[in-house]
Amino acid sequence: MKKHILIASLLAMATAMHAQQDMELTAMEVAQCMMPGWNLGNTMEAAVSWGNNPTQLFKNNGGLACETAWQGTKTTQRVIDYVRDQGFRSVRIPCAWVWGHIADAENYTIDAAWMARVKQIVDYCINDGLYVMLNDHWDGGWLDSNLTATGAQKEKNKAVLAAIWTQIAQTFKDYDDHLVFAGLNEPPVEKQSDLNALLEYHQTFIDAVRATGGNNAKRLLVVQGPSTDVEKTCNWMAGKMPSDPIGNKLAVEIHFYYPWNFWGMEKDESWGNMFYYWGSGNHVSGSKHNATYGEEAQMKAMADQLKTKFVDKGIPVINGEYGVIWRTVSGSNESQEKHNASIKHYYRTMNQLCMERGIVPMAWDTNSTGANQMTIINRANLSIYNQLMLDGIHEAMEAVGIPVSAVDAVRSDEHEGEKTIYDLQGRRLVSPPARGFYIQGGKKFIVK
Repeated sequence: MKKHILIASLLAMATAMHAQQDMELTAMEVAQCMMPGWNLGNTMEAAVSWGNNPTQLFKNNGGLACETAWQGTKTTQRVIDYVRDQGFRSVRIPCAWVWGHIADAENYTIDAAWMARVKQIVDYCINDGLYVMLNDHWDGGWLDSNLTATGAQKEKNKAVLAAIWTQIAQTFKDYDDHLVFAGLNEPPVEKQSDLNALLEYHQTFIDAVRATGGNNAKRLLVVQGPSTDVEKTCNWMAGKMPSDPIGNKLAVEIHFYYPWNFWGMEKDESWGNMFYYWGSGNHVSGSKHNATYGEEAQMKAMADQLKTKFVDKGIPVINGEYGVIWRTVSGSNESQEKHNASIKHYYRTMNQLCMERGIVPMAWDTNSTGANQMTIINRANLSIYNQLMLDGIHEAMEAVGIPVSAVDAVRSDEHEGEKTIYDLQGRRLVSPPARGFYIQGGKKFIVK
């Protein structure tokens, strides 16, 4: 058999076997398959009108045009193919529902055309063997603005959340473990006393999805830590996860935009300067823009804390968003070369620390080009906008033993015969298989 035919055959077989999964993978096993991930940012969570305006909520005035309201590229199978080809194993789809896509406000009915479009994009990903995490994003702030409400408003909030997730879950109830649901996005909980309110909404989400049956009875569900902040999540939520009838199908989500001076600060302030340079080996002598906190040791300490508090207890962590703005720097005592090295080093360090500890890193990607952007892939022309970021991710993958290309993984072993064992993504195992599903000799088997 010719090489390219064998490769195509093995990958097609692996994809087909994904569809036959019986939802027996644990949360940890699903998470392992999702590393690393990528965000379809500024797309399905966008709106044609901006602002936390009650008149924009529970309306059907958004339509399909929302998809390109904040970036100009419509998502196609070719776009997702390109994402897959860069080595990403999962796609997070931030999504709005209440904000411009409610056809019947009285019953909180999601517009059928919008649901169909979301499903089409999910299918693009599933077609490529990618895992998908679908959420209810900021969504016009319908819940974030009154998360601690009491009385009738609280009951209405729960009814809305249950209605939204019941409809989403019913639409996707036959999808296998490749589809993961995340209840919210960044719930603004800044006081520990407000944690119970958040946990009630998480419980509403879990109960609504599980009640729809089918594969949703065992689907991996993701709940968000308070403000998706690492320290708050570890200090307040560890040991206080919501209940679930399935004992090993919950994950917790955090976001890692840190340190602020490096990832998002756009101008020097009286209280501090932007960081152009991150990492002990990338500081520039004489520059006022060297990082003064939040570098490798602190990032490692936070990743270790997440591992101890959650991963070691069988609860995977999803780092649903992380990223850094790449800048054009100028001036005396400044170095574009060192800034570029800082960007690459940050992405490598973030991904390696996460993946080594059972944390799924999912890069935020805005699809905005020009100076000072957090974009990896230019979706308009299917090219790499920022090679530095992607190189950092690839180096981390290689460091932890995840092939950048599943095709390369299969090709390297095509003559090893039937003793070779692959995971369901076509990657050759270099050590005895742990619990999960695998392929050997053209057949799927399970290690329990």
